[in-house]
Parts: sequence; structure tokens; C-alpha cells
Amino acid sequence: MPEYERHDYDVIVIGAGGAGLRAAIEASARGCRTALVCKSLLGKAHTVMAEGGIAAALGNVWPQDNWEVHFRDTMRGGKMLNNWRMAQLHAQEAPERVRELEEWGALFDRTNDGRILQRDFGGHRYARLAHVGDRTGLELIRTLQQHAVHKGIDVFMECTVTRLLKDGDRVSGAVAYWRESGNLVVFAAKAVVLATGGVGKAFAVTSNSWEYTGDGHALAYEAGAELIDMECVQFHPTGMVWPPSVRGILVTEGVRGDGGTLRNSDGERFMFDYIPDFFRAETADTVAEADAWYEDKENNRRTPDLLPRDEVARAINAEVKAGRGSPHGGVFLDIAARRPAEYIRRRLPSMYHQFKQLADVDITAQSMEVGPTMHYIMGGVRVDADTAATTVPGLFAAGECAGGMHGANRLGGNSLSDLVVFGRRAGMGAAADAAAVDAPAVDDAQVEAVAAEMNAPFAREDGEGPYDIQRDLQETMHTLAGIIRTEAELLEARERIAALRERAARVRVHGHRQYNPGWHLALDLPALLTVSEATARAANLRRESRGGHTRDDYPDPDDGWGGRNVVVRRGADGAMDVSTAPLPEMPAELRRLFEE
Repeated sequence: MPEYERHDYDVIVIGAGGAGLRAAIEASARGCRTALVCKSLLGKAHTVMAEGGIAAALGNVWPQDNWEVHFRDTMRGGKMLNNWRMAQLHAQEAPERVRELEEWGALFDRTNDGRILQRDFGGHRYARLAHVGDRTGLELIRTLQQHAVHKGIDVFMECTVTRLLKDGDRVSGAVAYWRESGNLVVFAAKAVVLATGGVGKAFAVTSNSWEYTGDGHALAYEAGAELIDMECVQFHPTGMVWPPSVRGILVTEGVRGDGGTLRNSDGERFMFDYIPDFFRAETADTVAEADAWYEDKENNRRTPDLLPRDEVARAINAEVKAGRGSPHGGVFLDIAARRPAEYIRRRLPSMYHQFKQLADVDITAQSMEVGPTMHYIMGGVRVDADTAATTVPGLFAAGECAGGMHGANRLGGNSLSDLVVFGRRAGMGAAADAAAVDAPAVDDAQVEAVAAEMNAPFAREDGEGPYDIQRDLQETMHTLAGIIRTEAELLEARERIAALRERAARVRVHGHRQYNPGWHLALDLPALLTVSEATARAANLRRESRGGHTRDDYPDPDDGWGGRNVVVRRGADGAMDVSTAPLPEMPAELRRLFEE
């Protein structure tokens, strides 16, 4: 048996972003001995990169806003592929979670009469995003982190989980390693919450940070849980495109919410040519109407620059392909023509400094070059809406690694409210589950097998390094399973991923276990390959275009597909199985909201 240190808890939470912190706080508050395990340092989670705001129907700017309108916006934005119960709970509970953050010390921007200010965002009927300039995610993490530390929750930083342990059908803990020393850690737990974020590092151009290697998706899949909607990948329409060193870094939707407009190389506001019939009734048809909306929002005829992200990303992609893009392969985003410099620096301080320091562009006087960047995956672990329980006993999931909430496309701002609403519910569910079971057994044979797999790259005399494999995988996903897809390209992607999996099985690393980034990436490759294969297979099965999933060979939505999830699970033979399952039926009292 390899040497390892062992820790026993009632609940362990894997991931210390907004969802993980909120889950740990809730489980601890309900009397569970709780641990938080994070791949990076505490406070460095990708949640800090959420800039624009947290969506909640507080009604502070538009009194007529309420949870029903927010629910309808979320479902329509998700092209009705959402789990309706998750969308309902989210819309109903988000205002309370925002007020809770305020009680815990979050400092939101204010209206003139002292209430929490809310800004406009794409796909939201009313100004709904509570914000702290363009640094809202940072404030959310600061608040939750301080609250968690105050509660005395144990934190294991720079500790990466590689496999979940099981006692029969039930999850019984996890195997991890310290990134600094490489030493093995075993966590025994009555319940485990996955809150590991997304899969962005499987793509060549992404706004995601280095931690986003699909860990939670793959951990759940290997443990026997189901994944849903893995074909639904969101390309945020506005990432930086120049210089190459910063390609993909997010440009918040708040720029457009505060007055920014998209233009092609001819200077045209091209979004007027891409308004879908679905949004025609509430979207401005002319430049004059859109300009009036910015200055006098009483007409509520929204600018088409604030259509949902999938619509804007496809429009930008079409303009670039038509030869009307910017010099570096994007389009222009201009806020300087509409807002004074002081306003921009006050409302968008991070954007101002980001472009000034990284691209030598002064956004108070110049246009930004922007283009689509892989930003978010709507697909994830299949969970129960009320408890966040997966299909495996003892295992829960929340945040981006959980599926169902956002359907085929996530509205901006819904991610932060998703984290705190379902982070709390995952903590509740895990605590209740842990209270009902005895301490599970840890199987030494499972630990030994995981340790042997982890050490294998050091023992190989031939084979290639992990960086070449990741680079080839990223290029495969970007070109063959990216913003526009076809069956031929998806089948080619699957063939390439299979070949990459064979290469990864022979991956070799040099040196020793003590802080070895090459070894860390070698251990990440199986998860990256799993989520990539799941995305390619699910995208090939769904023969329609819906939200973040666009098929050039099936360009229209299909009502037959609209009522079904694509489900990915590990088959009895170890191969990936992809099938479909009907969506839960929405109650009549909620269906009527779409008839009004």
C-alpha cells in the first residue's frame, strides 16, 4: 500500500468557487463536520472572473420585475431545454440569496435612494443584475470566503482530487494529492459535493482559467453518475481577440449593458440584421429606437446588442466569415461614442485597466476588438432540482459542473445566482444525507489502484509529454466541435479524441512528484478527454440547432428534440453510452407564463 494521509468528515466539498463555498457554509451550519478541497488557493476560484453581476428579481430599478418574469426569461434564453423546477427555484430564491450576501458584508453599487443597483444584461426583460462595478464575482468570493473562514470550515488548498471512492453503490470519499509535494491524501466522507466548475481548457480559445479541466464532470461520470446536455457549450460573444497572448479573455456583457454597441468593419451596427422572430416584439428594429432605449428605457424596446449570448455569438461569427470582421478576426465593441470617460472608468474599472494594460487600448476613446470565446458549459452532472443529488447515492453537484438549470443557453448573470441558490441546496442535501448514514468504509484496494495510475507516467521509458496532447485536443475541439458543427466534423472529432486517448495512455513525465506541472497536466488529461468525447458524441446525436448547440447541417430547432435531454453515462463495458430522456413535464400554472 502507498503511504497517504487520511481525513474523515461528514461532508467534503470539492471546489471553492461560489457554489462550493456556499455548499460548505450550509453543510457546516447544519452540524456537519465539513471540509473544502480546492485545486488552487482559496480566493482564486474562477468565480472571481464573473464581472457583470448577479441576476435576481429584486425589482429595485423596475418594480414590475418578479420571479415569474425571471423564470420566463431563463427558460426562453435556454430554449426551453431547462429543468423547469431548477429554473423556478432559482428565480424564486435568488433575491433572498442576494440579500443574504449583503447581510454577510457584500458591498453592492447603489441606487440614488440607497437600494442595490441593477444593470441591464442580454436576455433579461428588465435591469436585473446586482453588481459591484464590473468586479461582482470577486466581491461574491470575498464575502463567502470570509464567512466560511469565520465558521471554521477546514480548507485544503492546492489539493487536487483525482478519483471518488465508493462503498458498494455509494460514494465514500475521494483520493487527492498535494500539488506542492505530490503526496497522496484520502478523504473519507458520508457525502461529497462536486463544485469544480467547467471544461474550458479543452478548447483553444477560452475565457476560463487553468483549473477548468472538467474534473467534476469526469469524477461523477467515472463514479457512475449521468451527465446531460454536454452538447450545449456557450461561446461568449465578446472575448479579447488581440494581442494573441490574451485571446479569449472575457469582455463583460456589462459593456453593452451600459451603452456599448457592436459594429463591423464597415461601421454598421450589424445586430439589427440578426434579430430572431422570437425576440422581435421586444427588440428595437432601428438604430434610433435602440439609441432611445439607452437614454430613456421607459419604451423598453431593447437594443439587439443585448440579445442572448448564443444569438450574438453566431452573428459575430457570420460577420467575420462574410469578410466584415476587424483586422484581427473579431468585430468592434464601442462604448466611447456613447458614454463619457469618467462614466466608463467608474462603471467598468476592470475593463478599462484590462485593455489599457494588456492591449494598449483606451476604451474611453477607442473601440475594442472582440470575438466569441468558449465561456461556459450548460451541460453537467444530472441532479435533483430540490436536493442537488446526483444519480449516485452520497454524491451531489452544484454550479457549472451540474446540468439542467440553464438549458441550451445561459443568460448572463444567472451563473452567480445559480451558484448561491444551488450551492446552498447542495449543502442542505448533503447534510441531510450524511445525517442518515453511518461512516462508509474506505477500500484500500481502490486507493492502491488510483495511486498506481497516478505514478504510471513516471515509469514509462517512451511516450510523449502531456502538453502536445492537450494542444492537439484543444485544436480538435475548437475546429470540429466549436461554435458551428456538422456531422462529418463531429465524427472526425470523435476519431481524433480516440487517438488522443491512446496517446494519453502512454504519456510520460520527467522529474519527481514535487510540484511537477507536467505531471499535473498528465493527471488532468483523462478528464479533458472524457468531457470532450461526451461533448462530441452528444452534439452528434442532437440533430437540430438549439441555444449554444448549432448544427450547420440541421440549422433549425426541432420540436421533437426540444423536449429531450441527451444523457451520457458510462456503460457496463466501460464505453461511453449516449441516449435521450424526456424533460420533466412543466406544470400548467407555469406553462401559462409563456402564453401571455
